[in-house]
Amino acid sequence: MSSKLNIKTGDTVMVMTGELGKDKGQTGKVIKVFPDKQRVIVSGRRMMVRHVKPRQQGQEGGRIEKEGTIHVSNLMLVCPHCKRPVRVGHTFIEKDGKQVKVRFCRKCKKNID
Repeated sequence: MSSKLNIKTGDTVMVMTGELGKDKGQTGKVIKVFPDKQRVIVSGRRMMVRHVKPRQQGQEGGRIEKEGTIHVSNLMLVCPHCKRPVRVGHTFIEKDGKQVKVRFCRKCKKNID
């Protein structure tokens, strides 16, 4: 199920809901987007512990904390202009004689891209 997402790498997002609610209301930057799975990785959110075995002689094993994925329905984009979590709209603007699709904030009506 491939689809376009309203969230891109580098965007600031707010976690609206999630497991146990510990990340609810927290913001972070999007590190990676998986559009086929409709999931994203947000820096510092949904931390998981990975148990790693030593793979080579002299290498240490242990526990590594890293970010897990979050479904896009649990996130809202934070508008860079009004600094609030907002719904995203799409519109076309004229750029170099071509129609370009851009995202805009539904609250302050300014372009995000």
